[in-house]
Amino acid sequence: MFNIPKNSFLLYFCLKIVLIFTLLFYIAGKQCYADDKTQGQVLPIKNSSDDYTVVCFYFPNYHVDPRNEKVHGKNWTEWELVKNAKPRFEGHQQPKVPLWGYVDEADPKVMSMKIDTAAKHGIDVFLFDWYWYNDGPFLQRCLEEGYLKAPNHEQVRFAIMWADHTWLNIHPISLEKVQSPDVLYPGEVTFETFERMTDHIVDKYFSDPAYWTIQGKPFFSIYEIHTFVDGIGGLEMAKKALDNFQAKAIKKGLPGVHINMINMNGCIPKCVQGKMSLPELIKYLKIDTVTSYVWVHDVGLDKFPETPYTELASKIEKIWDERVNQFGVPYFPNVTMGWDSSPRCQQDDPFEPKGYPFTPIISGNTPEQFQSALEKCRDFLDKNPTCNKMLTINAWNEWTEGSYLEPDTQHGLAYLEAIKNIFGKAGK
Repeated sequence: MFNIPKNSFLLYFCLKIVLIFTLLFYIAGKQCYADDKTQGQVLPIKNSSDDYTVVCFYFPNYHVDPRNEKVHGKNWTEWELVKNAKPRFEGHQQPKVPLWGYVDEADPKVMSMKIDTAAKHGIDVFLFDWYWYNDGPFLQRCLEEGYLKAPNHEQVRFAIMWADHTWLNIHPISLEKVQSPDVLYPGEVTFETFERMTDHIVDKYFSDPAYWTIQGKPFFSIYEIHTFVDGIGGLEMAKKALDNFQAKAIKKGLPGVHINMINMNGCIPKCVQGKMSLPELIKYLKIDTVTSYVWVHDVGLDKFPETPYTELASKIEKIWDERVNQFGVPYFPNVTMGWDSSPRCQQDDPFEPKGYPFTPIISGNTPEQFQSALEKCRDFLDKNPTCNKMLTINAWNEWTEGSYLEPDTQHGLAYLEAIKNIFGKAGK
């Protein structure tokens, strides 16, 4: 045994305390560095809930809008294309008939019914396709007069995906015009338009308690990042616009805006092609997460007139594996219910593969196959914590693209039941 003088005990104790605190600060510093820099790692979003979050795209063209009336006639909605659809080849199932009828989604009572049904079947968020062009808004009555005025709208949260694509005159379009459709509203917007648009978003939507947030930040998705960047005047202007958007939210007492990007099969702005990779663009613009809108953006339909759903489902699993670490930020996988854009074709024209909407359909997308895809997605989420148990579904009501969860007279609520079977929460 060593004999330690009494006056050395205090010195020994102090040195031990110093060593312990030095070690703790070192560990904390390493952790902060990992959170702030990530060094190429994709870290999971730290939410308090352990539940899955099911986000469903909502396409709001099933109410009367003045722009549509100007082009297509009084009281026109896209229900007209649903009604007029015809079978285009042997075994093709058209028209699809909505079980609820050709309802007006701008009616709060109608939207209340939709919200109640969605909530009971495990859907957490409606992600509205949302339009704003240089000359102002388009198709907003569904959200502002229907959803927001529904007394139960907080049962299903909402967010917006700015659908900044060029709106074409394709409702319907002839085979002759399909390669050169008329442009109605260009998707590119000016910096000033973006400022007005984000003022409206912050003031009108972000204050609503039902708006979906991630870590307190309202979720805002951009459909075509390339159109946004090129149209607004390049990379620096795009960054300035997004920084201003963040500042507006912070001024309202929010921690910022969660910026999401829809991946268009790796499409990047022309102004940065050859100069910057997609992950570098995402980092520069401070984009938080990435998802997909629909399977056909990631996987081509290589058989005409129909490509089997099971074939795409097997391919999309590989896509999920590729995407999860591709962007440097968390990726939310997408499950698509189906695809059939033939109702947007001129019904008397030959059905030939000449370009959208004259494209192959997805066949065999039964409720059982859809549920199988959902189950595989759940397994993928369980294996990949960076996805934070979030997925997007196409779509609540893309009737004229053949991807809808709303009940029809053939399957009833079967597709919604599939979601409930895989992601339904106790008590909902």
